[in-house]
Amino acid sequence: MEEPAAAPAPAAHVPRDGAALETRGLTKRYRGGQLAVDRLDLRVPRGSVFGFLGPNGSGKTTTIRMAMGLIEPTSGTVEVLGAPMPRSARRVLPRVGALIEGPALYGFLSGRDNLTRFDAADPTADPRTRAARVGAALDRVGLVAAAGKKARAYSLGMKQRLGLAAALLQPRELLVLDEPTNGLDPQGMREIRTLVRELAADGTTVFLSSHLLDEIEQVCTHAAVMAQGRLLTQGTVAELAGLAASARGRLAVTTPDTADAVRVLKEQGVTDLVAAFDRVTGELPDRDAPDLADLNAALVGAGVRVRAFGRERASLEDAFVALTGEGFDVAG
Repeated sequence: MEEPAAAPAPAAHVPRDGAALETRGLTKRYRGGQLAVDRLDLRVPRGSVFGFLGPNGSGKTTTIRMAMGLIEPTSGTVEVLGAPMPRSARRVLPRVGALIEGPALYGFLSGRDNLTRFDAADPTADPRTRAARVGAALDRVGLVAAAGKKARAYSLGMKQRLGLAAALLQPRELLVLDEPTNGLDPQGMREIRTLVRELAADGTTVFLSSHLLDEIEQVCTHAAVMAQGRLLTQGTVAELAGLAASARGRLAVTTPDTADAVRVLKEQGVTDLVAAFDRVTGELPDRDAPDLADLNAALVGAGVRVRAFGRERASLEDAFVALTGEGFDVAG
C-alpha cells in the first residue's frame, strides 16, 4: 500500500489573488463542423502549477493555442494575466514563456546562437545584457556544455531543453509548457521537474500539459481534465484524487492472518475481497458503509494481527479513469 515518497509538490494553497489564465465559454469549431473545444470555463490560479490533462484529441492543444493568441476562438473569451486575448497579445506575451508542440529551432545554428536570435526578437530585451541572459538560460537547463553544437545534432531531449531555455530568457509571470519532458531520460525528467518547482517557488505560474500522470502528481498543485473538447473537472490535485477515492471506497489491510481477515471483513459487509501475500483489499459498500474504526476493532477482536489499515491511496490516474471511463492515451 505504501509507495516510495515522491518529492513534494508545491503547496496547494495559493495566496495570490486572481487568475493567470481564465476562459469563459471558450469554443473552437473548425471548418467542416469539427468541435474541438466546447464552452470551456477554465481558471488557472496565479502562483499555481496547473496540470492540463486529457486523451488525444481532447482539445488541450487547441485551448493552449487560443490562449496564446495563435488561433482565434469561434466564441467565448480567454484572458491571460488579466488581459483579453488575442487582442492584447503584444502587451501580454512578453510576460509569458511558452513551449508548445515542441521547440522551433534553427538547425544550422548552435544552441547558443538560437537563443541569441530568440532574445533579439524580443523588443523588451536589453541587448547589452543579452549574452548574460543566454548563458543563464543555458545553465538553468543543463546545456552549457552543448551550447556550441548545431541544433540539428541535438537529441530530442536536448531540443526540449533548448526550447525551455528560450522560454526562460526573461523572467516570466506565466510559463506554458506542452509536454516539457518529452524525449528526456529519467535524470532529465527529474531535473525539469525540479526546475518547475523552483520557478513556482519564485512566483511564476506554470501551466503544464502532460500525458504523464505521475509528473502531474509530483509537481502540480492544481489540475483540469478534458475529454472530447469538454472540461470534466478542475481543482487541486488532492481534490481530484479524492474523487477517485470516494468513487471506489477501496479498503486495504496488511496482516499475516489473511484468511481470518477475509472472513471478518466479509461478515462486516466488505465485498470484492482479494488476498495476496500479507495484504487484503476489498470494496466498501456505497451506502451504509461500516465505520473504519469499527472494522478495525472487529479485526482486532477476532484475533487478526493488523499491521496497516485504511483506504488505498487514490492517484490522479484513478481519478482520470473514474472521470472518463478510459485509460490514459499516452499519445495525448
